[in-house]
Amino acid sequence: HEQASSFPHKMSGKTGKSKGGKSKGGKGKSKGGKKTPVSRSTRAGLQFPVGRIHRYLKNRVQANNRVGATAAVYSAAILEYLCAEVLELAGNASKEHKVKRITPRHLQLAIRGDEELDGLIRATIAGGGVIPHIHKSLIKKTKKSKKKSGKNKATKKKKKGRRH
Repeated sequence: HEQASSFPHKMSGKTGKSKGGKSKGGKGKSKGGKKTPVSRSTRAGLQFPVGRIHRYLKNRVQANNRVGATAAVYSAAILEYLCAEVLELAGNASKEHKVKRITPRHLQLAIRGDEELDGLIRATIAGGGVIPHIHKSLIKKTKKSKKKSGKNKATKKKKKGRRH
């Protein structure tokens, strides 16, 4: 854990006190002020909170086992990627329905429409509805129109009349 201290650990290659200079060295500090803290999410270039995920990992790990710093960064990157993927597909589904708001129905259509996400997310989505599907055996088969090969319309009428 990094803690800010007033003692400069690196004295820019000089031994002892600096003479006459306004700054005491260090890595690009602004005039007289402390270095502004940079979050681990910003350092990693992520939107998801690396520090919070690290804390959750430490709470969930078994009995005094340690959690590496990169584990939280990696986990945050995975979660961010999956969320971006689902939101992109759900956004496409909402555009197809010509609405601007993503609803649970759009999430359901997005997840179940993608084979890999469907295998990964096997949860029931509240308010998601069902995927439209009609079994092949339930679909009415359309009769193929036969060419008139010498049969009269009268013979067809007789066949219809025979049904009881």
